[in-house]
Amino acid sequence: MTSGEALTIGEFGRRAGLSAKALRLYDESGLLPPDSVDPSNGYRLYSPAQLERARRISMLRQLGIPLATVTDVLGAPNEEAAHQLDRWWHEQETTLAERKKALDWLRARFTRTGGDFAARPVTTREVPDTKIASIRAATDQAGLLAEIIGNTMYICDYLAQAGVEMTGESWVIYHGYVAPDSAGDIEICVPFSGPADPHGPIALRVEPARVEAFCTISRDECFYPRIMFAYDLLEDWIADAALPRAGAVREIYLPQFAAGPTDQPSVHIAQPITR
Repeated sequence: MTSGEALTIGEFGRRAGLSAKALRLYDESGLLPPDSVDPSNGYRLYSPAQLERARRISMLRQLGIPLATVTDVLGAPNEEAAHQLDRWWHEQETTLAERKKALDWLRARFTRTGGDFAARPVTTREVPDTKIASIRAATDQAGLLAEIIGNTMYICDYLAQAGVEMTGESWVIYHGYVAPDSAGDIEICVPFSGPADPHGPIALRVEPARVEAFCTISRDECFYPRIMFAYDLLEDWIADAALPRAGAVREIYLPQFAAGPTDQPSVHIAQPITR
């Protein structure tokens, strides 16, 4: 490259759409080193042939792609780079969809509306003493579904081998608060009747008779954060009725939960109360 072809960092940045500060960062990271450095003054000099790479970096960064991913994309053949971009964009769309759910919940709380939960009835029922097999675990929001499914299957397999009768329901009792950034204590429960012994992590106990206030939702509605509308509805009803709580809140998965239509009632959000 002759001196006539060299571009100063300012001119190169102007053509590429990158600031001098960004170009220094990309030089230090090895993503876009200058073509040469003037030994007399230390000025970075770039070649016009580097503009295509610089413009790609500029566009990738405008998309919000992290530097490590930019490095991977630019280091791949064009077709593979395009696949990496598609995968990254799909992840962003998935994340945005989850954030939209959280936004809808927050907006509904600010405006004191609950969407299709607003008219959902809260009722009460009396529940007799119930023998349950249970496993306790601590989990955050990200691990909650795996804990529920895995432990429920483990308990059901054991009870089936023991030859006892199950109702088809399963419960999750929330002894602690489960959040995206903190773990809470939960108890996965399967009601049964007949003789059985404790086994490994499975404990056997009797859940005392109680009165429950509950509302019923579909399987489509039972995922976070949409399920929080049901919890809010139940909380508001209990507060308006001024009824003391008599135990931990729970989710009761009905027998039709796994096999029934996803838009049909299949989960009770229930709170034991004292009348």
